[in-house]
Parts: sequence; structure tokens; C-alpha cells
Amino acid sequence: MPGSILPLSFYDAFDTRSLAKRLLGCELVHESPDGITSGIIVETEAYLSDDPACHAYNRRTTRTEPMYGVAGTSYVYLIYGMYECFNVVSNKEGVGEAVLIRALQPVQGIDIMELRRSLIPGKTAPKIRTKQLKLNELCRGPGNLARAMGIERSLHNNISLTDGPLYIRDRVTQAVEVGSSTRIGINVGKDLLYRFYIKDNPFVSKL
Repeated sequence: MPGSILPLSFYDAFDTRSLAKRLLGCELVHESPDGITSGIIVETEAYLSDDPACHAYNRRTTRTEPMYGVAGTSYVYLIYGMYECFNVVSNKEGVGEAVLIRALQPVQGIDIMELRRSLIPGKTAPKIRTKQLKLNELCRGPGNLARAMGIERSLHNNISLTDGPLYIRDRVTQAVEVGSSTRIGINVGKDLLYRFYIKDNPFVSKL
């Protein structure tokens, strides 16, 4: 039996680092026109307002405005001009913080994920991937995750995660062993242990 959809009260109950750990083992679900895709969250990163790696650090812009919204709102941004990354807004309204979802263990719609990942994005026309991806590569890394799940800024940025089409279900079991480390691919705040993951899970990103 799947867990219940996480309500706003759930997101309100945790600070950002605690939420990043508590989301591990929960299931991210997208009910898209292509079909339903979902995966268990196995890796996250916390970004706090006093953290130099956080988009909201010392500035509030049009791009980062969703981060200042209600906890449980989505924040989707673009990196390298082609990869979108999905975040869960956290902390109190008016405080710019979020949890980056870095990796999933695919559950539903794996064929849809494979089709989406077969298209390699580019600045011109996308290319078709010839090599078959392994299951643990489909949603490993935030850009790959967003593509596999069909998450797009134009559709899913700054929306509530409590009423679909994009939402998170609670853990079916509470038995999750959490590890922590420094975050991946950042130039500042590199010493902070704000990356969290399910220990010994093969779907977690490789360091």
C-alpha cells in the first residue's frame, strides 16, 4: 500500500536539514499526460539561507522567489542551460530555503522514464541515446531525475506539492538508515555536511 500524500503540516513540522533527512524513503509521484512516474527519494541536499551555496543567500530575485513561499512548494531551476533541478521549499514563509532532490529509486512508469532519458538535451535538437541506461542510472543526479520524471520549470515551478499533479507520498516504512556527507558539484559551502542519503542504496549518486 502506498503512503498518504504529505500535507502542508508535514513540511511545516521540520527545519530544512531535518526535512532533507525525513524525505528519504518517501515517494515522489508525477501524474503527467504521458502516464504516472514515481520513485523513492534516496538522496537529498539541504540549502539554507545563511549557506553561500544557496540560491537565496543574501539576495531575493525573480528566479528565487518560490524559495520564500510556503513550505511544500516546488522550486525548479535550470543549470548549464539545459538541465532542470527539482527542489522542495522548506522552513518558514519568507525564509529562502529548500531541499534539492538528488536521486530516486524508480517505482512506477519505468518505461516512460527510459523514453524520456533516451532524448539527450542540447542547445539545438535533442539527440537519441543509443546506449541502454541501467535502472540505477535513470534518476541518479538532479538533472537526470527531472528529465526522467518529466518535471519542467514551465509547468512545475512554484506549485503546491500537496494536490498534484506532482506530489510526495509518505514512507510506507519508517526504517531508513541515513548517511550524510558534503554536497556534490558546488564551489562554496563545500565543507557543510548537508547531503543526506539512504545508506547502501544502489540508486544514490556516486561521489
